[in-house]
This record gives sequence, structure tokens and C-alpha cells, in this order.
Amino acid sequence: MKLVTSALSLTLLMYFPAVLHSQSESSDRLQVTPAPIRNTNLIDANAPAEELEKRADQMRAEKEFADALDFYRAALAKSPENPVLYNKRGICELLEQRYRNAGSDFERALRIDPRYAPAYNNLGVTEYATGKYGKAIKQYEKAIRLEPSGASYYSNLGAAYFAKKSWEKATKAYSQAVNLNPDIFDESAHSGINGQVASPADRAHFSFVLAKLYAHGGMNDRSLEYLRRAMEEGYKGVNEVYSDADFTSLRKDPRFAQLMSARPVSIPE
Repeated sequence: MKLVTSALSLTLLMYFPAVLHSQSESSDRLQVTPAPIRNTNLIDANAPAEELEKRADQMRAEKEFADALDFYRAALAKSPENPVLYNKRGICELLEQRYRNAGSDFERALRIDPRYAPAYNNLGVTEYATGKYGKAIKQYEKAIRLEPSGASYYSNLGAAYFAKKSWEKATKAYSQAVNLNPDIFDESAHSGINGQVASPADRAHFSFVLAKLYAHGGMNDRSLEYLRRAMEEGYKGVNEVYSDADFTSLRKDPRFAQLMSARPVSIPE
């Protein structure tokens, strides 16, 4: 996904669009007040900005966000007009739920480079995390115009439309995300980013939408997995699978009949 979904109990990109991304896309694109500055003695004042940035990236990957911020600050002191550094620092701020600081960093990156798509995406994530879905959509659309191959941008756009209950637009955006990267939702589930939790009904609906998208694309394994989730989450319109054209191919799979006859029990929260 070149996120992150932050109200804190679910790690799914749908509920907090991608802040961190899969290996197939840049890790700089994007679901508490930080601890006091730590380990500043580890910062070599003579180290070049590139070395400090690399060390910060490692700490961010290890979820040592406060330490990573220290190293990004040190790198920015040596390279103050680097939009990538501001974007990365913003990601750390975002992961620590310091939304105002994160937004300022993404905006600073865009003042330096107005065509830097990841910063528009991550600024959208900040808006999404604070419930400003309309503003988030505008930022995601800017990222898409600059970089239309970004699967995570479409996924994030779909999440924002889903939050607004614009089902048709959400499905269209998710479909484009899956076309660009069929693994995008599997990857987001392992991104380690906590999500802004939708209602149980919306979660079930989301799983059904993914089942439909994967069935349409002939990816039966994934479709069956999300169809099972939709039933476990209590999706009330599951019988649509018998009439929806997108499930035509899936209905021929023997595993479909087995799943539907078993009817997994809804698991209450």
C-alpha cells in the first residue's frame, strides 16, 4: 500500500487508512503525548543528515517513535529544506496521535515540494483521524492526481467515503485499490496501525464489499475469507451473494456452498 486507521482497537486499513505502506510501495506514505526525549546521547552531532535519517527510519520501524523524532529533528537541522524528512517526522507525530504537529509537518513538506503526493495522502490521514472526512477526501484526490498508481491512496479514499456512508463511491475507490494491488487489505491488516473503529454494522458491510470485489476479480480464496468475516460480523444482507452478478463465478466454487450451508455464527463484540 506505497497508510493508517485513531480511536484504538482495530488494526485494519479500512478503519484507519494507510499511514504505513507495504513493501511494494514507498514506506513514506501513509490509524498520546510522546515520552520525554530519550537517548539523545546516541545522536552524533557530526553525522550527516542521511545517516541520521536512516537511524530514524530504523527506530520508526521498531515503533520507537519518540527516539525516531529526535533523529528526524537532528536530520532536519542539517537538511532543513527536505520534504521527505518533514513527511517522515509527520508520520511519527501521527502515530503518536499528535495530529496538529503531524499536519504542520505534512504542510511544511508541501510548501517545499507542492507535487509531493505522499504528503497529501498523509495530510488526508490526519484529517480522517480527526473525523474531517470531506477534507480527507480532497487531500487523497490530490495525491491520486499526482500519482494515480498509488493503491493506498485509493484505499484511503474508499475509507473516507465509507465513513461518510457513500457506499457506491467507496466501492469504486476500493475496487481501484484492489486492481492496483490485490494484497492491499491483507497487508494493511499487518501494518500495526490501530484503527478508528467503525460501527459493527459498518465493519460487516466493509467485509462484504471486499468479498464482492475479490469475487469479481476471480480471487475466490480472498472472497470466501471476507464473506466468512461478513457473516461472523453479522452482515444482514449476506443473501445478496445468491443474486449479485459479481458472485457468479464464486457460486460455482464448491467451497461457496459449504460456507453458506455452514453459516458461521455471528460473533458479538
